[in-house]
Amino acid sequence: MLFSSCISHPPIPLKISHFGQAGSLRHNVEVYRGFTSALKSTNEHFGQQARTGAGLLGDWSFAKGTRLVIKQKVSTFIHCRKRFGVQASWLASSQLASSVFTLGTAAVLPFYALMIFAPKAEMTKKSMESSIPYIALGLLYAYLLYLSWTPDTLRLMFASKYWLPELSGMAKMFSSEMTLASAWIHLLAVDLFAARQVFHDGLQNQIETRHSVSLCLLFCPIGILTHFVTKAVAGRAGNNIHRID
Repeated sequence: MLFSSCISHPPIPLKISHFGQAGSLRHNVEVYRGFTSALKSTNEHFGQQARTGAGLLGDWSFAKGTRLVIKQKVSTFIHCRKRFGVQASWLASSQLASSVFTLGTAAVLPFYALMIFAPKAEMTKKSMESSIPYIALGLLYAYLLYLSWTPDTLRLMFASKYWLPELSGMAKMFSSEMTLASAWIHLLAVDLFAARQVFHDGLQNQIETRHSVSLCLLFCPIGILTHFVTKAVAGRAGNNIHRID
């Protein structure tokens, strides 16, 4: 290109003498062509590396020089960002479920301790008459239920064609840690309420309730059963005493 440009413009003279300067000019043109070919291949190699490594596109010319165009990999960035968001959300929900599980368990233990170790104390009676523990547990349960609710919750709960729960559907629903935490808070509230009823019934009828209250913490149905058995046994014993007298 440069050679043709030089020929087409007469102001640039060509001095050819018998000393072989025409051969020298031909040699210079060949050197120039080799230089441009090497520069072009280098530019293509650099552009390929740039595309592969960092998403850069190269464009070179004598008139414009070397130009680098940076193209961000938006799709890859968005995909990584979404994946990181899902992992962060899962981690946050798992930590919240674990924290609520521990907090709820620790919150009800003082009430059981009062009913077992100091059943006749005024502090125990006032604590058992308060509704604050049940309100707090109810609000916490409602919050966890909201977090664990999914569009498939009702379908899993009433998977039967008769709109009845099925064991397989319930097992799949409770595979989530958040759902398990909400169910645990539900059990804590119901068990504490049942233990309070057993405690109050024991005070009214002067029946020992410590063993029944202890069972209500983890085995609530068994605790209720033992309370009725204890009440029946105590009633018979009282009737026998009255008969003897």
